[in-house]
Amino acid sequence: MIPALSDDINALEDFLQQALPYEPSIAPHLLEAMRYVVGGGGKRLRPALVVATATSLGADRDIALAPAAAVEFLHSYSLVHDDLPAMDDDALRRGRPTCHLAFDEATAILVGDAFQALAFELIASAPQLDEASRLQMTALLADAAGWRNMVAGQALDIKETGKQDLDIETLNGLHAAKTGALFRTSVQFGCIAAGHRDDDSFVSLSRFGDAIGLAYQITDDILDVVGTTDSLGKPAGSDARQKKTTYPALIGLDESRRAAYRLYEESMDTLSHLKLAESSLASLVEKIIDRSH
Repeated sequence: MIPALSDDINALEDFLQQALPYEPSIAPHLLEAMRYVVGGGGKRLRPALVVATATSLGADRDIALAPAAAVEFLHSYSLVHDDLPAMDDDALRRGRPTCHLAFDEATAILVGDAFQALAFELIASAPQLDEASRLQMTALLADAAGWRNMVAGQALDIKETGKQDLDIETLNGLHAAKTGALFRTSVQFGCIAAGHRDDDSFVSLSRFGDAIGLAYQITDDILDVVGTTDSLGKPAGSDARQKKTTYPALIGLDESRRAAYRLYEESMDTLSHLKLAESSLASLVEKIIDRSH
C-alpha cells in the first residue's frame, strides 16, 4: 500500500476503535456485536476518501477522522442490514459469518440501528469541526443514507431481483443511489473538512465522487464473476445465484471493464484539472479500480 494511504488507514483504524462504545451498558451483547462487525476489517475505502480528500486539499488529517469514522459506521449499518435474511441473506462478510449468524437476527437489526445513530453522533459532537460544517455534514449524510439514495437503491434492488428487463439507465440509477451516494458524501466530507463548502472544488469533487462510486460498483460486479470466495471475503457468484442484474450480466465483462476504465479516466481528469493528479486522493482512486476484492 502507498505509504501515505497506509498511514491514513492506520490512523482511521485507531480512531474507529476509540469511537466504538466500551462503557458499561444494559446490553453488553449489543456492543460485542458492534465490535465484531467493525473488527472484521474491510477496505475502509469510504473513510479513506474522506481523509485523502481533506489532506489533498491541504487540511490536517486529524480534522477528517471523525467524519471519516461516521461514514464507516454508516456503511457498517448498511452492510449488516443488507446481509439479513429479508434482504440479501448472505452468510459471509469479510471472510467471517455475517452478524445475524454470528449473533442473531434481532441483534443484527439493532446493531445496524446503533451504527446509524453513532454516525450522526460523531458528526454532531466532532470538536474540530465548526457548527456550519457539522450541520452541512449532517444534512449530506442524512440525504445519502435516506429515502432518496441508499434506502431507495436497496428497495429498488430487492424489487428488481429476479427480473430480466432492467435497462442500463435504471441500473445506473440504482447504484448511484445505493452505492454512489456514500462515495460522493465521503468526498464532500473531505472538502468540508478542508474548508471547501460550496466552491468550485466542492462541485467538481462531488461529481468525481459520483464517478468513483459507480466505477467501484462496476468493478465489484466484475469481481463477483471472476473472483473467488477466499479473495472476496464473501461468496463469489452470489449475484448470479440471487438473479440480480449486474453490469457483466447486462453488458458483458469486457464492456463492463471498459465502462469502469472510462469512469476512472473521467475521475483522473477532474483531479488533473484541480492540480491533484499527484495527490494521495489520486493514489486512492487507482486502488479503488485496481483491486482484487
